[in-house]
Amino acid sequence: MRDLLLNKKPKDFDITTNATPEQIRKLFRNCRLIGRRFRLAHIMFGPEIIEVATFRGTHSDSDDKNASQQANNGMLLRDNVYGSITEDAYRRDFTVNSLYYSASDFTLRDFTGGLSDIQQGIIRLIGEPEVRYREDPVRMLRAVRFAAKLGMKIEPVTAEPIPRLANLLSDIPPARLFEESLKLLQSGQGYDTYLLMREYRLFGPLFPVIARHFTPQSDGNMEKLLAKVLQNTDRRLQNGKRVNPAFLFAAMLWYPLVELAQKLAQESGLTYHDAFALAMNDTLDEQCRTLAIPKRITSLVRDIWQLQLRLPRRQGKRAYKLMEHPKFRAAFDLLLLRGEIERGELEKVGIWWQEFQEADTQRQKTMLSTLGDEPDRGRRPRRPRKRVPRAAKPQE
Repeated sequence: MRDLLLNKKPKDFDITTNATPEQIRKLFRNCRLIGRRFRLAHIMFGPEIIEVATFRGTHSDSDDKNASQQANNGMLLRDNVYGSITEDAYRRDFTVNSLYYSASDFTLRDFTGGLSDIQQGIIRLIGEPEVRYREDPVRMLRAVRFAAKLGMKIEPVTAEPIPRLANLLSDIPPARLFEESLKLLQSGQGYDTYLLMREYRLFGPLFPVIARHFTPQSDGNMEKLLAKVLQNTDRRLQNGKRVNPAFLFAAMLWYPLVELAQKLAQESGLTYHDAFALAMNDTLDEQCRTLAIPKRITSLVRDIWQLQLRLPRRQGKRAYKLMEHPKFRAAFDLLLLRGEIERGELEKVGIWWQEFQEADTQRQKTMLSTLGDEPDRGRRPRRPRKRVPRAAKPQE
């Protein structure tokens, strides 16, 4: 209802009822119940799944631990206490999300002042903010996401506890935070969301690897790359193009990776390539402690990173082999972004690859021949093979 009132296309519709999940299952044989923390009914019609929630009630009405359970820090571990539509409205997170459209009489029902807040452009939490954030710390992330997505302001009382309670996000399972991170940064307003996350100190709990490299004036190469990749992602999504989270994570973590690789090479005496390989493992391991990035994505991130070392080495047939790599395009895009920031030789390499891809076969041969015998800086010299003379055959 919120999106319809703002003349936006809703991504989906939330359906809620006074029927309990067990009652819904009796009504629909194509229904299955899911969830322990929040019990929901999934009604399946072919490939379509209609998710139905039951009106939530207040926890003070229940002593059943199987229905209601709360941790010592205030977080809700189980929330299956059912109530009326009025109670359900006050259990919602924000006023703009607590509007109901009744299919029985075609009326809009507003119990919390959500319609007024939509008209004023305000994100307001329902209830006591600190209590509600402690119940579910992800609500802090949702506040900044909705503010950026809808172009609204977070109401001061709602905003005040967020910086103080941001560390509560460490209690959220990393798998859930990974899904939230995609909603935050791949919503079409990722750059604005990122700025709000930094303002309210929410970025560090999700991306500690990145946050500790922020500069006082926010003018370091890492911050410049962050801004560019998020703005580019927003433009692609707004133009209806697809985006790959692997590219986003590869770009965001690039400069922390390079700094760690240089440190390992200096301290351990390893070659830069060996130090780079160790740094990839350490960087991804640390990031995955807060965001459970799936292996299918981290493997692509590694490919993009490794190609950054290979792209400057393009003599002979290497250029053609690199272009055949499945992640060449993503790696090339990251190279271009880095070239815009670092300038110098790296920018020239990016321009060379741009021209090489657009050139015909004859032009490509000419471009490769002009490279000459450039030193292969990143490759270890081959050791000459020792020739062992063959033993003479014994005469019969």
